Amino acid sequence: MTYYLYHIPGKKIGVTRDLNKRVTQVQGYKPGEYEVLESSTDIDYISKKEIELQKSFGYRKDDKLYKNLFKMKINVTEQTTTFPVKVTKLKEALENEPNLIWKTGFGKIALCPKLTKWIITNAHESRYNSERSYVYNKALWEAFSEINSLESLIKHADKFKPGSTEKVNHQLSDLDLNHFDLIRAWAAERGLYEKGNSHTQYVKLQEEAGELAKALLNKDKPEIKDAVGDMVVVLTNLAYLEGFTIEECIETAYSEISNRKGKMINGTFVKELEVHEKEVL
Repeated sequence: MTYYLYHIPGKKIGVTRDLNKRVTQVQGYKPGEYEVLESSTDIDYISKKEIELQKSFGYRKDDKLYKNLFKMKINVTEQTTTFPVKVTKLKEALENEPNLIWKTGFGKIALCPKLTKWIITNAHESRYNSERSYVYNKALWEAFSEINSLESLIKHADKFKPGSTEKVNHQLSDLDLNHFDLIRAWAAERGLYEKGNSHTQYVKLQEEAGELAKALLNKDKPEIKDAVGDMVVVLTNLAYLEGFTIEECIETAYSEISNRKGKMINGTFVKELEVHEKEVL
């Protein structure tokens, strides 16, 4: 999910996930009448940056960080998880908190796009308060477990039929999958996660790196493309064997580099601190 830090000159600085809805439809400013200062998938960073720029530009500073505007107080009982919003507002509320985690008697629940869809489909209006909605914990846990199981991934991936790039992307969207999901399903079907380990994947990664080096020296574009793809496959599986998804690893890395400052030296981007050290030396 991408967050946009926008600036309406002379008026305000704000954050939104939907520029058209929030800035144009709600506030009446068309493209060209506002500017996007930054965008990021890191809600913590963008929330702090909003306050920093509001101060810098001399605008009124928001009382709360953007990330805290949507924090829901979920009520969990033995039977149900209740959300403090009506059913019709639940989709927006959940999408505003993509990293929401809570505990039920069955185990810890971590929100993800697939689970969000399930909750929206299966939520009921509270009999005691129409401004609240709820789901049953046992069904929620079973859905969460199904979504995160390799068996489920393989089952959905079996429906996938390769074709043109446009067709592939359309099928992935329909099945709620991405290419990393297909890689993990492929690996699971072949027993790589059950019988393999991260050490052998690391050795495989070095082999593929050697193939990439050879392709680069030969300026062989098809082989470069193939080697890079093979390395992504290996990294996807290595990450899974270590208890992560490749998407989490990419997100972590991007969060670290997105606001990194520095400059190009001899064809390589060097971080600001390292630049200073090199200049001192």
